[in-house]
Amino acid sequence: MHDIIISEFMDQAAVDLLARDFKTHYDPDLVDKPEELAKLAASARSLIVRNRTQVRGALLEGAGSLECVGRLGVGLDNIDVDACKARGVAVFPATGANDLSVAEYVIATAMMLLRRAYLSTDRVIAGEWPRNALIGGELSGRVMGLVGFGAIAREVARRAGALGMPVIAFDPFLPADHAAWKGVGNRSLDALLTEADVVSLHTPLTTETRHMIDGKVLELMKDSAVLINAARGGVVDEDALCAALKAGKLAGAALDVFEKEPLDAESGRRFAGIGNLVLTPHIAGVTEESNVRVSRVTAEAVLKHLRGNS
Repeated sequence: MHDIIISEFMDQAAVDLLARDFKTHYDPDLVDKPEELAKLAASARSLIVRNRTQVRGALLEGAGSLECVGRLGVGLDNIDVDACKARGVAVFPATGANDLSVAEYVIATAMMLLRRAYLSTDRVIAGEWPRNALIGGELSGRVMGLVGFGAIAREVARRAGALGMPVIAFDPFLPADHAAWKGVGNRSLDALLTEADVVSLHTPLTTETRHMIDGKVLELMKDSAVLINAARGGVVDEDALCAALKAGKLAGAALDVFEKEPLDAESGRRFAGIGNLVLTPHIAGVTEESNVRVSRVTAEAVLKHLRGNS
């Protein structure tokens, strides 16, 4: 029997911190061993997961001794929060610990897509030397549009502003008189989409936000604009996005999250042959530095709870 089960990768120093006081089982591949995970979870006091482990249904029901769930990240769509609350199981996301890494991802991919040249390695190797075709644009003076204006989006706003980008945002849940709006244009979603040169998504996945970026919405964007989704898969209608990119209705896109994760070959086939596209495997919030921060924050929250100090 173990007190703490960790089913996905975590910084070793944080694992060691947990193991000092509690019997801890760490297997970063446990998420892919559902029967073993269920058996271990049955007597565990805490589960620590990333985004792939589904803490819901049979797994959650079978974890009869569970007291808390540590989330190595911030999104909670893989955790049945309502069911946890009903059972008195605390849920601890690592709020704020990976904001910086996501913000840097957004800026980096925006620069890649607007400049275009960074996607030309194979052509240069082949001797094409396509200089005229790869004359892209600068970030400075382009409008950064943020859909959702929470902590991560505000980090993006600060960096975009430092690079000379005017920043606008849409967030119906943030009061108009909130201090965060200082220096940032408050827009409706439609206005933001028509005005922005870079649209970066920062919304959770809910019934309301699923496929909020669909074909009709993409039609509102400038043909020269780029779209970045490092928030949650499912917010973007992937088929509609592919169609827009292929038709030249959008200058480029970067997706770090997908409707189906991990993305398999069949699901990924829709993206084949699209050159103005950056795809990454849900890694925007994970850097060497952020992994240390996220792991430490999560470990400390779990330890505090198990020691009865929460």
